[in-house]
Amino acid sequence: MPREHLQRLAVAAKEAFAYARQGALLRHDTGAPIVPLAARDGDDVVVLLHGLFASAGVLRPLRAKLEEGRRVHTATLSYAPGPGVRAIAARLDQLLDALPGGARVHLVGHSLGGIVVRHAAITRDDPRVVQTISMASPFGGVARAAWLGLECGRDLDPSSPVLRELRLRSASSRVPHLSIIAGSDALATVEHALPDGDVVVLDHRGHNTLLFDDEVARVLSRRIAGLSLPGVARVIDEARAGAFTPLQRA
Repeated sequence: MPREHLQRLAVAAKEAFAYARQGALLRHDTGAPIVPLAARDGDDVVVLLHGLFASAGVLRPLRAKLEEGRRVHTATLSYAPGPGVRAIAARLDQLLDALPGGARVHLVGHSLGGIVVRHAAITRDDPRVVQTISMASPFGGVARAAWLGLECGRDLDPSSPVLRELRLRSASSRVPHLSIIAGSDALATVEHALPDGDVVVLDHRGHNTLLFDDEVARVLSRRIAGLSLPGVARVIDEARAGAFTPLQRA
């Protein structure tokens, strides 16, 4: 069997396992937002937001990895399918209001969650927010997303005012952004990364696999600690040259 075919099968198997794992975690953390009561001024607090048709429960494994070994706290909340980006960001604002006034806040979101956290960062102007990170987030929009009949689906349309605002305002924001892209993701390809932000491409991963990937956790941990990403070659994607910043491929 050709090597490429074996790789595609391996990617599909990992993605299927990620779906199954999400299914087992969906019932958790669906009530009140999770706020780290032990967080103090000067601590790092990572606020994570899930994607569409998920819950904060799917973030449990990633939260556990981020909290290992150093003083990092995590916070999260669940939102039901339907509300648009602005409505979800308003709920995120309430969670941020409950965090210490001197905390260093890192906003991290998967898929739709990544779009929400970036929207919050450029509209809230919270000095505590030091960066945003998205995982498999389609900043370029999703064709026919409006057909879902949901407000969030309309916000994901490639021509939506929300996405247009993000693309226009992100370049002037003081808050840096990192897009983590799954190399085998058909929904959020490298062309969907946020313009004017850093990009890391993790090959042989699917859209949902990123939630449970050890390399994703390492990338996040190093960014939270303010460290560079080791062993990552910086390359220029010729198709995006002049429009986007250099990519990092791992």
